[in-house]
Amino acid sequence: MIVAKRKPFEEIKNLLKDYKKVLNVGCGTCVAVCLVGGEKEVDVLNAELDMARKLEDNPIELGACTVERQCDREYLAELDDKVKDYDAVLSMACGVGVQFLAERFPDIPVFPAVDTSGLAVNQAVGWYEERCRSCSSCVLGLTGGICPVTMCAKGLYNGPCGGTNNGSCEVDIDQPCAWYMIYERLQRQGRLDVIKQLHQAVEWQNQVPRTLIQPGYKKPEE
Repeated sequence: MIVAKRKPFEEIKNLLKDYKKVLNVGCGTCVAVCLVGGEKEVDVLNAELDMARKLEDNPIELGACTVERQCDREYLAELDDKVKDYDAVLSMACGVGVQFLAERFPDIPVFPAVDTSGLAVNQAVGWYEERCRSCSSCVLGLTGGICPVTMCAKGLYNGPCGGTNNGSCEVDIDQPCAWYMIYERLQRQGRLDVIKQLHQAVEWQNQVPRTLIQPGYKKPEE
């Protein structure tokens, strides 16, 4: 699932400072599930913007609409008759949704209201852990279904570094060593021979797996 977080309010307000009529468009799938861009969040943001602009003596007319998916063109058709009545569009979808709206309505500006954070699993309400970086070279079939690109702080493809410590990562002791988990998984499956396959080195990047806990929620106690 794609997860996202809402942009800082001041950033959103600044993006819209020159516009008087704005349509805020939510998305009914991923960002709705992760509590950042569904119908409820559209209404909350509109209320905040309305109040802030009134206090600045710069009122704004805000529309609200939530489509099933902003990443599918077929669902954007319902906006065709609405968008023409506004000066700008605010999207509460992921970056793909923002781009699709901008492509469909090229004559008016489309602004993002959220920051896309990545692909994650839902651990609890409001708590999401990144598990995939969309690297386009998936090796999960060779690593027991554990992603070394996201789960390893160094994104290593060929086994652990010298910093693994009793199953934990040297970068963060609370982060399990991805290759320790991969070894145990493959051992259980009788597939340890797979580790002997070498993969071409890739450019090193900071790959610490990210956790997103939405405001108002907290990570459950262990």
